[in-house]
Parts: sequence; C-alpha cells; structure tokens
Amino acid sequence: MRNEACVYLVGAGPGDPELLTLKAYRLLQEADVVVYDRLVSQAILDLIPAGTSRIFVGKASGNHHMNQEEINELLAGLARRARNVVRLKGGDPLIFGRGSEEALHLVRQGVRFEIVPGITAASACTTYAGIPLTHRGLAGSVRFIAGHCRGDQPLELNWKSLADPDTTLVIYMGLANLEEIQYQLITAGLSASTPVALIENGSTQQQRRLLARLDSLAATACAEQVVSPALVVIGRVVALAGELDWFAEMATDDYLDCSAQA
Repeated sequence: MRNEACVYLVGAGPGDPELLTLKAYRLLQEADVVVYDRLVSQAILDLIPAGTSRIFVGKASGNHHMNQEEINELLAGLARRARNVVRLKGGDPLIFGRGSEEALHLVRQGVRFEIVPGITAASACTTYAGIPLTHRGLAGSVRFIAGHCRGDQPLELNWKSLADPDTTLVIYMGLANLEEIQYQLITAGLSASTPVALIENGSTQQQRRLLARLDSLAATACAEQVVSPALVVIGRVVALAGELDWFAEMATDDYLDCSAQA
C-alpha cells in the first residue's frame, strides 16, 4: 500500500516571488518541511511560514552540499515519516532541474508525488530582459541547451544543427564553457555578429543584462565578471532588447520594494 504522505516537486520560478503559481504558494503554506535548492531566492524563502522545517540541499559547480543520490533518499525518508514534503526547485523541476530523477526514485520507493510546474529561466529571464524568444522574421524556434556536462566533460552538441540563424538558443549553466560555445557556433557557420545576451540574476532586484556579439561573448563575461546564476541567449531576437527593456523602466525603488515584499 502506498504511503499517504506526498512529496511535491515544486517549481519556484527564476526568483521574483510574484511569478510563483498559486498552487506553489499554497503548498509552501501547508508544508511540514521544505527541501530547497541554491537557486531559490530569499524572497521566496521568506514566504515559508515560521516554524516550517527547512533543509538546504543546494548544489553549485564543484561544490555539492548534498549529491543527487542523497537528495533522492532524503525525500523518500521524509515521506516515510508521513510528512507533507515540498521539494522546492528554482525554475521548472523538469527543465534541467533533475525533477524527473527524483520522481523516478520516489515512485520506485512507493512514495506518492506531484509535480508543480514553474516558470523556467529561459522564459522569465528573457522576458525581464526585453528579449522575445520568438519574433516573426527573426526567430521561428527556440532551443534550450545545457551548457555543461556531468564531471566537466567536453560538450557533445550538434553544433551544425545549433548554428541556425532562425533559432534562438538559450543556454543554461554555460558560464564555464563560453569560449567553446562561441568558437563552436562560429565554426559551424553562425555569424560572428549574431547578437547575444548575458542575464545575471534574472527577474530579481539584482538583475544585470549585458549585450554583445557572439564573437565577444566570452570576453564580455570575463570583463564584466558575470557570475552564476546567469543565462546566455544567442540569436537575432536579442537585437530587440533595447526597445523592449520594460523591466529597467519599471525598476524604481517603489516597484522593487513591492516585489520584495510580495
């Protein structure tokens, strides 16, 4: 018989607490324990009621507070104690979030789970940076790409396929490999003058947006000391960022204070 406890794999979105779904917010209010990642913003953690247990399991490149197998076991163990568990993940659990790995472990352990989608960084951070993922005449498709491999192995991507001027490329976790990404795309035929954007801490008060060309992508990130979390966007749609930069226009002290207290 299945344990009646439930583990909720919840997407927290990119950082702005007002981008949480209503279901995600409700589950945070009802949780007995919240297991959360490094990329969950403090503004969202502040929405968790006082007295709710919190467990940090954050992972950064080369520095894992807890590895994935340990996280899997933790979630199953918490559920066995009949606890209402929220596994809170930055972005969306099923887009480079390893939520499916955790779900597979839970189902194989006979633990009930639900998955609550979140707004992924590719959608939210580009929107807050004034960059449409698609635009008639500029981009008819989008590709989400993991910019690093397990164990820091070389990237094994179909560069020829990616070097499509009609496609917007959104690269997650790619800061360590920007030189390779830049070189491989240009070698595969994508124009060196293709517009690119680096979006650091997207959708938050600390958001920083840097615009450049593909052939200066790595140099720009180095010169500006871009740090994680940062998203890389490559494609002609980036050229619209100047005209569509609504977030910078709204980011007055009053607006940011309102967002921080949401």
